[in-house]
Amino acid sequence: MLFYGDIAVQDRDNHLGLHRADYLLRDFHPAWQRIAASVPVYATWDDHDYFNNDKWGLPKGYTEQDRHGVWEVFRHAWNNPSYGFNDERRGVFLRARVGPCDVIMVDHRYFRTARGVDRGRGGNLLGPQQMQWLQEQLLDCQGPFIILSCGTMWSDYVSNGKDSWGVYDPQGREQILGFIEKHRIPGVLLTSGDRHGARVFRIPRPSGYSFYEFEPASLGGRGDGPPATDPKWSTQLFGMVGKYAFGEFTFDSTLSDPQVVFRLVHDAGEVLYELKLTRSQLTPPERPAASK
Repeated sequence: MLFYGDIAVQDRDNHLGLHRADYLLRDFHPAWQRIAASVPVYATWDDHDYFNNDKWGLPKGYTEQDRHGVWEVFRHAWNNPSYGFNDERRGVFLRARVGPCDVIMVDHRYFRTARGVDRGRGGNLLGPQQMQWLQEQLLDCQGPFIILSCGTMWSDYVSNGKDSWGVYDPQGREQILGFIEKHRIPGVLLTSGDRHGARVFRIPRPSGYSFYEFEPASLGGRGDGPPATDPKWSTQLFGMVGKYAFGEFTFDSTLSDPQVVFRLVHDAGEVLYELKLTRSQLTPPERPAASK
């Protein structure tokens, strides 16, 4: 089970005791105890479990000690295989392997920087060292599929994308997507969170290739926030808000062309949406010689 942030802790700022109390309340729930004891769980944070809504980096009025403290609480609350750089640089990004699928979860809060003095004008979501790490991991993956997750959306138009890759750091998104296309890295599935509800997007590229983004939120069934769909969102394949649901990937690597099936599943077990993709569909085309 992959969690993309906004989980357990809610807007506790630098009150570390309240961070810990929220995690303690989580651990008291029998349902959480059962699933965490039986299913591997991996987690990264988003704004609400970092400090507060849309917070990142070192927010105004906070100290470096506050940021280290929030990271330390998160590290003790989740059983990830690693936490960022695993040294004084910190962070919570990670890489794992689940069956035929490599899982890469990036940290878009801890290392984020602004473009200029205005923190609202966009900037760099990952920072240069994490970006280098990400590219190295993508090249190192040998399995048929890769889940590349981020706590905020890769697409850029829902709720005006004010905290998404497409609006805040389009250069960084292009660097990542272009890198995958250049090296023809197959089987990449983009996943994201942040926006309340569940959505699936196709991200068309100038090459004719398309990435697919799955936003399988939210377990809490939050109905506030942006609408489920909009006629202007021509590349959105599915949208839903206000229902309890979770997203599920099923992989079959025994086929000559390995297949992945995404399902959005209601809490009663009903499949609300399903999409099948093959590894060949998720393999960028070879670029013309002139553009290599």
